[in-house]
Amino acid sequence: MKTALRFGRAGLLVLAAGLLLAACGQDEAPQQAQQAQQGSQDRPPHPVEVVEMTPQDIDLDKSYSSLLRSDEEVTLVARVTGTLEQRHFEPGEMVEEGQVLYSIEPDVYQAAVNQREADLQSARAELTRAQRDATRFERLLSQNSVSRQQYDQARSELGVARAAVAQAEAALASARIDLNYAEVTAPVAGMISLSRVNVGNLVSGGTELATITPLDPLEVRFQLPQRDAFELRRQLRDAGSVEQIQAVLRLPGLDSGEEGRLEGHLDFLGSRVEEGTSTVQASATFANPDGRVLPGQFVRVGLEGLKRFEVLAVPEIAIGQGLMGPQVFVLDEDNVARARPVDLGEVAGPWQILRGGVEPGERVVVGDLAGIEPGLTIEPQPFDGEAGEIVEEVEEQEQQERQAEQAEMEAATEAESGAPAEGAEDDAS
Repeated sequence: MKTALRFGRAGLLVLAAGLLLAACGQDEAPQQAQQAQQGSQDRPPHPVEVVEMTPQDIDLDKSYSSLLRSDEEVTLVARVTGTLEQRHFEPGEMVEEGQVLYSIEPDVYQAAVNQREADLQSARAELTRAQRDATRFERLLSQNSVSRQQYDQARSELGVARAAVAQAEAALASARIDLNYAEVTAPVAGMISLSRVNVGNLVSGGTELATITPLDPLEVRFQLPQRDAFELRRQLRDAGSVEQIQAVLRLPGLDSGEEGRLEGHLDFLGSRVEEGTSTVQASATFANPDGRVLPGQFVRVGLEGLKRFEVLAVPEIAIGQGLMGPQVFVLDEDNVARARPVDLGEVAGPWQILRGGVEPGERVVVGDLAGIEPGLTIEPQPFDGEAGEIVEEVEEQEQQERQAEQAEMEAATEAESGAPAEGAEDDAS
């Protein structure tokens, strides 16, 4: 009985001590939270660049996938029937406009021309005789020396002779056309393909012989999203001509810079939206004097000089990632940073266009976001408007930090790898 009482008193003492400690802990928790908040408020303001949001015009470079084509590419076809006697070129070489490429029995067609010329001379001689007879019969009719029927017969023969001359002239013209087609010439300058018909084969009208592909200039056709097309048309109302929009062809497999691009200009912008793709067709022309690119190649064509008008934009470095997605830090009247979710638009170089989330006149942090959190007091620093410089500075700083971390890791690895060796030497001694 005494033992049980003694254990009961001990349990009561332990329970009382636990309640006392819990009460002390509850009193200390608000104090610690208050101290943490006080410490956050006591920190000095964080200096960082801040800009007041103002609508502005942003230069924009856009690129689109496209297919190169030669607008003047032609396929040579035979226009006459005959044996292919000669080929006057080597496949793959550059040919000039008007250069003779094939000969299709020109002697045969020259003989046909000679025959038609002779027929024309005979028809003209017959016409001369008919004209003399008609003149003589007209004079005799006035003297009542011939009948009216004889005169009419002479006039009819004159008409037939004139028709025969016209027919002979037409036949001669047709023969000369065939003779010209017997010599196949290049209608444009460019690179010629392999011959599709060997010398000695019989060809007829419509037989394909080869293809000539002009390499300079080249045309690029591509599709613009309707939003881009509408913005471009808005810009063209001030520019006046699509040719003032510069186009750049980025060449695959080549280094960046002047060696890796061709410059041209936009020369067509469609006037309707394709229903299936919601795009607008456009084309650009590029000079290609060295033949560095070939038709049929898939490339990316960029349009430079495009603009977005009256938009809100911040440097890309000012965009952070929060629980609600992309966000920026907006300052209140006390220069305290408040996280604000934003709707991102297009990227224009170092600038990020914002479609929603901020309003003109609000102050947004545009510098490095490292160390910035909601509720932090900011010391606003002026922003010079050079978004590229801020991005470069932050990237350089991050690179230096990565290099420093890597150096520390390498030093720690060397120290760890060296420690067992020293211990082993001590054991050996």
